Amino acid sequence: MATLVRFLKQNTMIKKIAVIGSGTMGNGIAHVFAQFGYQVSLIDVNAQALEKAIATITKNIDRQVAKGTLTEADKTTALANIKTFTKLEDGVKNTDLVIEAATENIQIKLEIFKQLDAVCDADTILASNTSSISITKIASVTKRADKVIGMHFMNPVPVMKLVEVIRGYSTSDEVTALVMQMSKNLGKAPVEVNDYPGFVANRILMPMINEAIYSLYENVAGVTEIDTVMKLGMAHPMGPLQLADFIGLDVCLNILNVLHDGFGNPKYAPCPLLVNMVTAGSLGAKSGKGFYEYTAGSKDLVVAERFKKKELADMSL
Repeated sequence: MATLVRFLKQNTMIKKIAVIGSGTMGNGIAHVFAQFGYQVSLIDVNAQALEKAIATITKNIDRQVAKGTLTEADKTTALANIKTFTKLEDGVKNTDLVIEAATENIQIKLEIFKQLDAVCDADTILASNTSSISITKIASVTKRADKVIGMHFMNPVPVMKLVEVIRGYSTSDEVTALVMQMSKNLGKAPVEVNDYPGFVANRILMPMINEAIYSLYENVAGVTEIDTVMKLGMAHPMGPLQLADFIGLDVCLNILNVLHDGFGNPKYAPCPLLVNMVTAGSLGAKSGKGFYEYTAGSKDLVVAERFKKKELADMSL
């Protein structure tokens, strides 16, 4: 802990971080840290996933260069700041901070944090990008609960400003202050919240998405109509059904289950339509089909055939 206090007093930034998981969130987090001069170890057991992540980061930085927000020299430096690893113990060696960005599954996260606690230096801060799972629960499988914290980045990470910084029951003031300041150093707007199911973002967002799905399930209106009401009436940049597809319907279901289990309140029970869609493999944009259908290279918003037929049938009544 003395090391952390010294960091704060000297206003020194953490220099070396590791990110576990190279999917959408993991590669986005790695991108941002590398862009701002941090040495980043990107870790994934799948070597092909790491290659895909680096290609995605390169493509996204190219967009920044095209917009004039970064230079070619910035791009070269940022990409050089990222090293990839398939073995966790190699990637986290001598790191100041580890950010876990694996699947939103509590058992997977608990196993990762057990491993991290065993192989990381004693002063290494362990953070999770979880969007709903208890930081206190995650910290309970380590011997450093004071150094375990939540850093919930928003997707797409290079664009979205918000970071929910979640304090577990035992997270120290020093670690919280350090992570808040570091998030600001990344150009983000950190908001400190306490550790309750769904935190703030998903405790509010997921019931809205679930209610939109119920509105479709109960034939209040069609996909396009529901999303249009929320976009034009509530000034949302995208409708809740499109947003659910973008997040991943399986992720939405997992978060609703966390809320339902955590609070024991039936208002958080996932809509049966959502459960059926996930069971059938209709997971949204990543599977090519959810409430909308997605074709590679196309930006057209096309309602999924299943819901088109339902709407046409309803109109003929």
